Amino acid sequence: MKDKIKYLTTTKAFHICMIIVIISVIMFIAGIMILRYQVEGETNMPFKISKITIVSTSEGIDKNTEGQSTNWAFDINQNNDIYIYIEKNSEYTEKETIKNIKINNFNVEKAKEIGTVKFYRPNVLESGANFSNTVENEIQELNYTGGLEADLKNLVIANQGGVILFRYANNNVAEYVSDISTSNEIISNQLLKSSNISEDDLKCKLTFDLSLSTEDSKEYKTNIALDLPVEGIMENGTSSKEITDLDDIIFKRTKN
Repeated sequence: MKDKIKYLTTTKAFHICMIIVIISVIMFIAGIMILRYQVEGETNMPFKISKITIVSTSEGIDKNTEGQSTNWAFDINQNNDIYIYIEKNSEYTEKETIKNIKINNFNVEKAKEIGTVKFYRPNVLESGANFSNTVENEIQELNYTGGLEADLKNLVIANQGGVILFRYANNNVAEYVSDISTSNEIISNQLLKSSNISEDDLKCKLTFDLSLSTEDSKEYKTNIALDLPVEGIMENGTSSKEITDLDDIIFKRTKN
């Protein structure tokens, strides 16, 4: 029996079978590792997203009503200001700095085709609010560079972490016309509620890519999906949400 086993182990067929088994095991292990990476992504990045804050508002833009007997006439924009907080990963032991962060490949799936979708960077003007729906602020993509100190007007994030922001706006979703004399503040809070649209009409899913590059030439990329606007905007005029459960945001290495 021993001689038969010894003979079998010296045959070419046995060696081929063993090679096939070894290759199969290696391929199986590699497949498991690839599958795990697809599910978990990078598990030890130098930086991570700590939270995302969304502020949904309505905004009235004065219409030209010369010659008309109305006190108030507005086109209504529905704005969503998105703040993404980046922080250093405390478990990452090596020194690293942010080179740049890019946001691009915007895609919007609307519940209803109303309004005109636009994206805006932080306001380029030195004074005024963080955002203004003007042509000079309109973007197709956004690129923040790392610096010693943050500077939102010039799209600079601190190279050890900070906040980046942009606006998704659905412009001209409705109009408001009234001859009732009242305050601007009350009108602003009631614009969407007084229009002929519902909160369901405004719902959409926004997706976009976020790429983070470090000074040592590592690059990481993820895709982020957000449901907009934040619930309650019709009733309150302004609604906000802070997202800290970010398990579905998975970064993958795109450059070593």
